[in-house]
Amino acid sequence: AIKKPDYSLQLHMGTKIILFGETSSEISLLGVKYLDKQIENAISGVKEMKTVMERSGDDHNNFLSALEKTKQQKEDALKAAQEMETKLSEEQVVCNGTMQSLWEECKPCLKNTCVKYYSRTCSSGAGLIGRQLEEVLNRTSPFSIWINGENMDVLEREDQEQSQRFQNLEERYSDVAGGVDSIFMDSMRVFDHMRSLNPPMFSSPFNMPSIWGQSERAKERAEMAEAGEVRSRMVRSALQDPDFHGFHNMFAPMMDMARNIFGSMGPVMDADANFDINPSEEGSVNEDVVVTKPSGMTCREIRRNSAGCIKLRGECEKCVAIQDIDCSGKKPLAGPLKKDLEQALAMADKFTQEYSKQLRKFEEQMSNTSSLLDLFNKQFGWVSALANTTNIKDGIFKIETVMSKETEDPEKPGDTTVSVQLFDNPAMIFSVPGDIPWNDPKFSEVVAQEALDLYKQTTVVVK
Repeated sequence: AIKKPDYSLQLHMGTKIILFGETSSEISLLGVKYLDKQIENAISGVKEMKTVMERSGDDHNNFLSALEKTKQQKEDALKAAQEMETKLSEEQVVCNGTMQSLWEECKPCLKNTCVKYYSRTCSSGAGLIGRQLEEVLNRTSPFSIWINGENMDVLEREDQEQSQRFQNLEERYSDVAGGVDSIFMDSMRVFDHMRSLNPPMFSSPFNMPSIWGQSERAKERAEMAEAGEVRSRMVRSALQDPDFHGFHNMFAPMMDMARNIFGSMGPVMDADANFDINPSEEGSVNEDVVVTKPSGMTCREIRRNSAGCIKLRGECEKCVAIQDIDCSGKKPLAGPLKKDLEQALAMADKFTQEYSKQLRKFEEQMSNTSSLLDLFNKQFGWVSALANTTNIKDGIFKIETVMSKETEDPEKPGDTTVSVQLFDNPAMIFSVPGDIPWNDPKFSEVVAQEALDLYKQTTVVVK
C-alpha cells in the first residue's frame, strides 16, 4: 500500500491541489515498473516482427532461385526463336524483292483493317492504335505475320518490362527489410539501456521462444547479441522518416501497376472476324472487358499491344499472298523452319507467363507480409523511438501534480487531473476517473498507460 502523503493543500474554487513529496516518487515508481513491463513486451514484439521478416527472407531466397531458373529458360527459348527467325529470313532472301513488294501493300491494308475493327467497339484511341501498329509492322519481317504464336517484338518488350518489374520489387523488398532492421536495432539500444537500469527485470528477447519458430538467421543474431555485435550497428529508425507511411504502402502502388501490366499479357484467342460485346447489368459497355476478335484482346490490351491486330492478316489479299510466295522452288512458310520457330515462340511465351506468375506470387506474399509487419509496428514499434531518449537524467516517468475536484456527493468523486512527464516529451495533462483514488496502485498504472497511449500517437507512423 502507498504511504500517506506528506502534502500541502490549496483550496481554489473547490479544487484540491495535492503537491506530492515522497509519495509522488512512490507513485511514479509504480508507474515506472508498469512501463518497464510494457517496454519489455514491446521489445519482444519487435523481436517477433524481426522473425517474420527473417522468415520472409527465406521465402525471398527461394523466390530468387525459382525466378532465376525460369528466367534462364525464358532467355534460352527467346534465343532459339531468334535463331529460327534468322534462318527463316535467310531462306526468303532470294525472293526478297517480290516479298517486299507484297509487304508494302499488306501493311497499310492491315493497319486500316485494324483501325476499322477497333473503331467499331472502342470509343477512343483508334488513331493511336494505327500509329502503334505501323511502328510494329516496320520492325516486323513479312513472313512473321504468318507465324503462329506471340510476336517476337512483344515477347522482347515483355522481357524488358519484367526485368524492370523485378528490379522495382527487389528495391521495395530491401526498403522493407531495412525499415524492419532499423526498428529492431533501435529497440535493441533501448533494451540495452533498460537492462543497465534494471538488470533483473530485463531478460534477453533473443532467449525467448518465438511463435514463428527460430530461423538460422535468428540463431546467428542471438549469438551476435551475446557477443555484443548487434549493438554496434547504428541505423536510423524508419519511424523518424517523414516519408514512411507503413510497410504495406510500399507495395500498394506496385500491386496496382501489376494489375495493369500483367492484365495485358493474356493468351491470344481464336480468330474470328467479329467482336464480343458484353454489356454490364445497366446495359453500358465496359471497354476494358470487351473481347475483340480475331485479336482476342480487350480495348485496353490492344492499346497496350497493337501487335494483336496482326491476327487480321487473313482480311488482306496481299498479306495472304505472302505465305504462298515461291522462292526458287522453296516456300519458307511451308518448310520445317516455320514449325521450329513456332515451337520456340511457344516455349518463350510459356516461360514469360511463368515468370509473370512467380513475380505476382511473391508480390502478393510480400503484400500480406507487409500488412502483418504493420500490425506489429502499430502495436510494438513505438519502443524503437525511445532509442534517442536513453539519456534522460530524471527517469522515464514522473507524476508532477495531481488535482482533484471536490463534489457535493462523496459517493461520486470528481475526476482527477494529472500532470505527467514521460520520457523526454513535454508534460502531459489528462484526467483519471474519480472512482480510482490516487492511493490505489491501479492509479499509477492507469496514468502510465494513458501517457503511453498519447506518446504512441505521436511516434507510430502506420496510417
